[in-house]
Amino acid sequence: MLYTFKGGIHIKEYKLTAAEPVQRLPAPARVRIPLSQHIGAPCTPTVSVGDTVDKGQMIGDVAQGLGCPVHATVSGRVSAIEEVFTPAGRKMRRIVIENDGEDRLCPDIAPLGRPVCDITPQECVEAVRLAGVSGMGGATFPTYAKISSALGKVDKLIINCAECEPFITADHRLMLEEPRSVINGAELLASVFGTEGAMIAIENNKLDAAQALRDALGENGNIHIKIMKTKYPQGDERQLIYALTGKELPAGKLPSDLGCVIFNVETCVNIYRAVNERMPLIERIVTVSGDCVSAPKNVLAPIGTSISELISFCGGFKRKPEKLIIGGPMMGVAQWDPDTPVTKGTNAVLAFSEELCGKADTRYACLHCGKCVRGCPMHLMPLYLAQYASIHDYVMCEKFSIMSCVECGSCTYVCPGKVPIVQLIRMGKARIREEAAAAAAAKQASELRPAEKETEKKPVRQ
Repeated sequence: MLYTFKGGIHIKEYKLTAAEPVQRLPAPARVRIPLSQHIGAPCTPTVSVGDTVDKGQMIGDVAQGLGCPVHATVSGRVSAIEEVFTPAGRKMRRIVIENDGEDRLCPDIAPLGRPVCDITPQECVEAVRLAGVSGMGGATFPTYAKISSALGKVDKLIINCAECEPFITADHRLMLEEPRSVINGAELLASVFGTEGAMIAIENNKLDAAQALRDALGENGNIHIKIMKTKYPQGDERQLIYALTGKELPAGKLPSDLGCVIFNVETCVNIYRAVNERMPLIERIVTVSGDCVSAPKNVLAPIGTSISELISFCGGFKRKPEKLIIGGPMMGVAQWDPDTPVTKGTNAVLAFSEELCGKADTRYACLHCGKCVRGCPMHLMPLYLAQYASIHDYVMCEKFSIMSCVECGSCTYVCPGKVPIVQLIRMGKARIREEAAAAAAAKQASELRPAEKETEKKPVRQ
């Protein structure tokens, strides 16, 4: 039986690097480590320009609220704390470290020294927080917060190994090369949540990885390999929950509301390392691919490495790229700066020619064919969402549940009229959020004014 969901689309896979073993990138001479690599507040630097740092040393932390600390990924000297613009146009700070070549490990990093299964849930949460682990499938939600919020609420643990976007094979190679690490992480999380084992969800285009995990399982009968039908976006948590449990996650609800908690497979491995080795998240596997890359590879790169260095490690460009993307072709973000660094959420760097990705065309028209409706995994009406967003009718956008869109790109992919549906929806959602924030600020200000006036009326005691 192949597990699947309603809707979705079939995309040509382009898994060019599925047979390419992970290669470690030599530590670069310089790393640029963003202070915001996660959902939540950006970090505040805990080091200053001129400081000497060790590999794995915390260099930025979030004082309060949601967020993850960041760590030095090489040993060396802090040469700058600079402010740059993200591809979305927002300002962000990052710490620049000049590598001294000594590869000096922070003395705080040491093995746990006792069986992992003996740790308490609270110890796990704190270890994961200190290690700065965030969702590595692209969502970048702080992992300690996900674990903490789901404790005592879930009875189903799902390890997401779908990796359904074209080109990306980082998770596939991790499962093939480190199956025991995946199992260790799943066993640790099952122990922390008190679930009866775990489900490891893999699409049926990765049966070799499924077999590697079965071999690593041995006699463990509590962890089950679930083979999914290869379809996009099978890796979305809503589609994964429906495929495995038959339950639909309502809008505005979390997986824990249905008794489920889901972790990306590389996140799962790094949770285990954070607990067992006290190793911070300082490197990750990145698929470097696309028809413009000379030798596509899967690369284990220090966080903060520039994407230009990854491209060089893969032989450079064999033709001029039309588009450079961080992430997958469906949900990734186009880049303009080759010095853009690898972050915790960077699972791929893709370089496409005009022949493969095409040129942007402002001439488009909805044909009312219904293909976007049939392909939408959230069962929305993408054509109407795009139309209302394009004329700034945000009341109708909300009426058609625009905020439920997961921005998977299925609708844009299948649209014969070349309508940039997802881009229009993203712009609509951004505007709705801005208006909601402005309304909340205005309400807060109006509530404060009467209190201020009352204070002004009170006589001052002599």
